[in-house]
Amino acid sequence: MYPFKNVKLAVAPIAWTNDDMPELGAEYTFENCIDEMALAGYVGSEVGNKYPKEPAVLKAALDERGLQICNAWFSSFLTTKPLEETVEAFIKQRDFLHALGAKRIGVAEQGHSIQGLMDVPVIDQKPVFSEEEWHRLTTGLNRLGELAAEKDMKVVYHHHMGTGVQTTAEIDRLMEQTDPNKVFLLYDTGHLVFSGEDHVMILKKYINRIFHVHLKDVRQEVMETVKQEKLSFLQGVRQGVFTVPGDGMIDFDPVFKVLSEQGYEGWFVVEAEQDPALANPLEYAKMARSFIKEKTGL
Repeated sequence: MYPFKNVKLAVAPIAWTNDDMPELGAEYTFENCIDEMALAGYVGSEVGNKYPKEPAVLKAALDERGLQICNAWFSSFLTTKPLEETVEAFIKQRDFLHALGAKRIGVAEQGHSIQGLMDVPVIDQKPVFSEEEWHRLTTGLNRLGELAAEKDMKVVYHHHMGTGVQTTAEIDRLMEQTDPNKVFLLYDTGHLVFSGEDHVMILKKYINRIFHVHLKDVRQEVMETVKQEKLSFLQGVRQGVFTVPGDGMIDFDPVFKVLSEQGYEGWFVVEAEQDPALANPLEYAKMARSFIKEKTGL
């Protein structure tokens, strides 16, 4: 067992209602989602597309169920749009999350991203940033990090399939060219394994800058199909490339071992987007909850 003193367990609503493909889980309401999160034994959530936009309304609903918001996705367009546009949207998201008591803002660069395109092969046609785009991205992220710090919050960068920061080399460059006191890393097991990276090596290398963790598993046979048949990210999700920890190919023992030994504090978020018609969200949330409890005692 790998003990953790100051870690809380959350689950992402994307298992119930998919932000990129709203038809997946269209039948689930916000209330269905948070009721089942609490029933499965979680104490936190990230923000989904059906969540109330008023912090007081959202907080009241979550408080009733013993849940709190730990983070929310933020799409930056630092490589393709004026910095001011991203800054304006970021401040709005920052203030929303701050009002809910969250300490992390998960930023993912969406300039040139293909993650939301249904027919573009995710492996073969991922974007590659130019030198100028890298400069705009890293300087822009430093600025977002400064804005987050104004509210005692942290920017955690979310490496993601189908974007310009997906591979080990790209994560290395992002970490090297951003201020370690302003920009941190969101570590996502599923995206690293799907991309073919050594997820444990990256965890060890950047453990001092990892301030948010997504626990996601991968079905190896589906991943191989995505690569062989040149499927898109969304097609892969529909076919079930992702699942909850303990249900796929990833060995989580070394992940928990490193995080425990290095004294990681914060949130573990179970995030496994699947078609809820094929993978009942409550059942899979419970499955992940049991697996994590067995491994960590949480």
